[in-house]
Amino acid sequence: MKRSNAEILNEFGPLPGVGNVAGVTYDGEQVWCAAGDKLCSLDPASGQLGRSLDVPASAGTAFDGKHLFQLAGDVIRRIDAATGQVLATIATPPGGGFSGLAWAEGFLWIAQYGTRKIHQLDPQTGAALRTIESNRFVTGVTWVDGELWHGTWEDDRSEIRHVDPRSGEVIEALIMPDGMIVSGLESDGGDRFFCGGGTSAKVRTVRRPARRAKAEGASPVASDAPNE
Repeated sequence: MKRSNAEILNEFGPLPGVGNVAGVTYDGEQVWCAAGDKLCSLDPASGQLGRSLDVPASAGTAFDGKHLFQLAGDVIRRIDAATGQVLATIATPPGGGFSGLAWAEGFLWIAQYGTRKIHQLDPQTGAALRTIESNRFVTGVTWVDGELWHGTWEDDRSEIRHVDPRSGEVIEALIMPDGMIVSGLESDGGDRFFCGGGTSAKVRTVRRPARRAKAEGASPVASDAPNE
């Protein structure tokens, strides 16, 4: 496993009117931040807040190209990103304690913090299709270029980890500075990660390392990944 210090590119906040930044996602233009009782949009160039949506937003956030998915408690809400209307609700799998949320290849991916797991979900039913295990508490989760990355938060320290989606083996870890917590994680599809900063009410941008050659079979829907 390669370990290196995370390179912080930008830090925005504390965001006005926001007490906690949990999940984050990116719609290609704006970063969306889960802020407890609302979803807030943020300009990743200026750090200025834009529109907000009144929806329970205490954990992970995802975007499928048209809809926002917002996790709160044991429910995922599918939201029309243009209007803010809640179109459907999806129950999470049993067990509770869910944190991060991501969208990739037609599936939702949800982190289960205390059990140190990431589940692939059917986006219609919420059923867990398979499970990847971690050895750290898992916060945010994101896919980019066939790579699975997730945040950790343990003993008041955080890392951003690239893991093998079949075995859960850690390939690379970016170590955040002391006191900088990763509560949510999203890629911009290029060389940036957006990180929720928890009760600091901040959003940070971290450089994604230059991509290595893609490992054979390292796909979001690889059939040889561990089952639940």
